[in-house]
Amino acid sequence: MPVAVHHSVIIVDDLDMSLSFYRDGIGLEVLQDRTVEGDWPALFGAPSRTLRAVFLGDPQIPDDHAGVLELNIFEGKVQTRSRSATGPPTGLFLLSFFVDVESTLERLAQLNLGGSPRRVNQPGPDGPIGIATVCDPDGTWVLLTPGSITRRM
Repeated sequence: MPVAVHHSVIIVDDLDMSLSFYRDGIGLEVLQDRTVEGDWPALFGAPSRTLRAVFLGDPQIPDDHAGVLELNIFEGKVQTRSRSATGPPTGLFLLSFFVDVESTLERLAQLNLGGSPRRVNQPGPDGPIGIATVCDPDGTWVLLTPGSITRRM
């Protein structure tokens, strides 16, 4: 049986700000927004049995062809992990998106989100490819790469 990443989850501190970053800035669409009761303390060590989950993606791409980003927020206080300024963190390092890099950076700047982008030109098969990184509101690095997933399937 083939194996693929179905979805990735980020616990967020401010759901509205994270939605603004990923939906309005990056360009993902809300696929589902629901509050779910469960034994999250036993499963995840969460502070609450109540979880709000917002699933983001592209509704035009079948669920089995592309990852979905899930933003979670638990009722109660969640201890945030600190990021080291000296290098990449252990654990989840970044999320990468195929986007129109320039228009995405413009949207994020208009929203005052993402911080100062870091840009480099990477060698590509047809010449240099301009990529950039920004940070989401919780400090997760986001890599912006030109292109679309449908081109690569």
